[in-house]
Amino acid sequence: MTAAEHRHRKTREDAPAGFFEAEAAGLRWLGEAESRGGARTVRVLDVGTRHIDLERLDPAQPTAPHAEALGRALARTHAAGAPAFGAPPDGWSGAAWIGRQSQSNDPTPTWGLFYAEQRVRPFVRRALERGHLDPDGARVVERACDRLAAGDFDDDRPPARIHGDLWSGNVVHTAQGAVLIDPAAHGGHGLTDLAMLDLFGCPGLDRVVAAYAEEAGLAPGWHGLVPLHQLHPLAVHAASHGPSYAAPLVDAARPFT
Repeated sequence: MTAAEHRHRKTREDAPAGFFEAEAAGLRWLGEAESRGGARTVRVLDVGTRHIDLERLDPAQPTAPHAEALGRALARTHAAGAPAFGAPPDGWSGAAWIGRQSQSNDPTPTWGLFYAEQRVRPFVRRALERGHLDPDGARVVERACDRLAAGDFDDDRPPARIHGDLWSGNVVHTAQGAVLIDPAAHGGHGLTDLAMLDLFGCPGLDRVVAAYAEEAGLAPGWHGLVPLHQLHPLAVHAASHGPSYAAPLVDAARPFT
């Protein structure tokens, strides 16, 4: 097999400055946790302004043992930590994205303040401006953001090293186990990654979650906070994919107002 066949090249001719470099930094940062038993992350082979070359992965059917291993490994990746909530990956200080939508990674003292101001409100405003979310619905989400920013949902867990866009499409199952791809990595709360997996589903989700909860030592009642951690992806989709995500976004926010 040639060197070219061992790699997968992603290209984007209209990539904004730093788009692929930010992805590479996130992958490397997450990959550093592998030495501590963290989740396997796809290897970066080369990166440029309009491309990124990654190791080629051979997909395989997911298994129950691999699901449990992913849950434990993800908890260890999170435990590798970050300098602050909102901290970008080491070696990167430029712009940030989730998919093709821009977002910020500005270090913030508390999780709730970071999450409200940098992850939820900006996308709520975009959804409102684009007519995908009505003013009444936006006010419900804003009230939840007010409580987030005030620290009502902060806990004593330190900043986690999270993937940040962990839906099932960004978990590639191979014969050796799960591999993470396409992160929006930053310092956040570990439940945010679990909430993303829960929102869009993934193979063996129950086993992933149970293994994670045991490894991370989650406090009783954590399940009730999952919708709070889904506000970001729901707001992102309301902004980019249209009004069909407005009702789920508002429903997720309402218990926390």
